[in-house]
This record gives sequence, structure tokens and C-alpha cells, in this order.
Amino acid sequence: MNKNERIKWAAAIAKRISDEWDGSKQFPEDAALLREYLQKTLSKDGDAIKSFIGTGIIESDYFKNI
Repeated sequence: MNKNERIKWAAAIAKRISDEWDGSKQFPEDAALLREYLQKTLSKDGDAIKSFIGTGIIESDYFKNI
């Protein structure tokens, strides 16, 4: 997985997790903080990204549907 792919997947996964977090509506600033942290962390770890793809968190064809 190249850098651009990691960044793209990391952003999508971080958005999905932070949007689905139970406190996202009540604490939008915290949801934004969570999203930023997840995106920054995941974009450096291709193996972690791959572990999320094809799960209930993000579909393997997520970008094919766009």
C-alpha cells in the first residue's frame, strides 16, 4: 500500500469510527479530536489499515462505490 492509499484509507476509517462513536453528537469537538488522531496514526501503519478493511468498520469496496 503506497502513501497516498494509506492516507486515503486512514481518512475514511477515521471518519467512520469517529462518526459512529457514541459521543460524537454530544461532544463534536472530541469526535474531531478522535478523527484527527486516528487518521494521523493509521496513515503511518499500513498493517493496521489492512486489518480494518473488509470489516464492519469499512467495506473492502468502499472507494469503488464512490
